[in-house]
Formats: sequence, structure tokens, C-alpha cells
Amino acid sequence: MTEPSGGSTDKPRRPVVVPAIALVALAAIGITALLGGLNEQPDPAPPQVKPGQVLDQGRFDTQFVESKITVQRAENDFAEDKRFLDVIFKVTNKTDETLDVGSLPSGKSGGWNFGATLLKMTPAIKSNSGGELFVSSHGGKYSQLHPGIQATVVARYELESSAQAPEQVSYELGKYELLTNALEDASEWFLESEQDPLTEEAKTTVVAKVTLPVETQGA
Repeated sequence: MTEPSGGSTDKPRRPVVVPAIALVALAAIGITALLGGLNEQPDPAPPQVKPGQVLDQGRFDTQFVESKITVQRAENDFAEDKRFLDVIFKVTNKTDETLDVGSLPSGKSGGWNFGATLLKMTPAIKSNSGGELFVSSHGGKYSQLHPGIQATVVARYELESSAQAPEQVSYELGKYELLTNALEDASEWFLESEQDPLTEEAKTTVVAKVTLPVETQGA
């Protein structure tokens, strides 16, 4: 007896084999989609402030004037000349009270008052004495910023005798914001910050960046 033409429809089907590498790729795509997609963009770079421009830093209006090498001649034959990198600002205190100009960040210290807004300097200046921040007026050094009056502020860094002066310096800049405590009915200035999504720690916000060429003529 002959078999019916066309064969049996009960014949087991051959399983379809999917390569392991394809499964891994599909899983990776799924995870990437859950984490925000393939086209996730990094945080945008802070805006660049040009020399001469004014930046609103909340508590202060700051104009970035220049950076230069200043030489202080030795007072006698037993002393040596000193070289400084001076960064010059025009700062207006926007509050209604007299403020101390503050100090520059150093080591683990973030500085305070106006100095605290100069978050990070590049390149960092290696100095035995650290940086000095002061108000310059009529050849003297002062510490006070009076309300509504534009003052010349100098960030001064002593250069080691063998140190090469940088061609330019850059600062990452912060900004103060006035926060109100409703329970105590009081307000206080704090540097603007945001929470790090990984560590959940507060991180000072970089609102702008400025780069100033270093003038070396006569140094």
C-alpha cells in the first residue's frame, strides 16, 4: 500500500535557534532603554564669560577685568624679589550691609563670602603662602565691600622663584541664592547647589566659567 501524498502533518518541527550573542544584545538594549535611552546627553557646559563682562552672582555683580604678573622688588640686598599672579575683579555688593570680601578656596576649605564664588582655578598655582584676596584702593589693601559701591578686588597668588607663569587662568564660578527659613522667618545667602544623583550629596553649581590671558610685560 502506498503512503498518501504530501507526507504526515504530525512530523515534529525543528526548533529555531537564536544565537546567544543576539539575546545579550537584546537584553542590553532593554536595560539601556530603562536607564534613559541611547541618546542620553551629558550635562551642558557652563556658559563662558568673556573678559570685561559682568556676571550676576546673586549677592554680587562681578566684572572680570584682567590677569597679570606683578613684581615686588626686594627692599634690601638680603631679600629677594617676589612675583605674584594677580587676577583683578570689579565687585559690587548688592546687599544692604557691608560685607567682608572673604577668602579664596584652599585645600579642603571652600573659601567664604565673595572668595567662595571662585570655585576652582585652572591651573592651580603652587604657592608656599597660598592665595590672598583683598580690596585694593589708593595703593592700600582692605577687606570691606560696601553696599552698592563697585570695588577693585584682587586675588593674589605668590609664584615660586622657579615657577613659570601660566599663559592664561580659568575659574569655575558659583552664585549665591537667598533662601528663607519659614519656621524661623529668616533669610540667609547660600551658594547655589544641586543634589548629586549618585551620592545624594549637595554639590555647588557651576553657573559660568571665565578665562583670562595673563599679561607678563614688565615682569
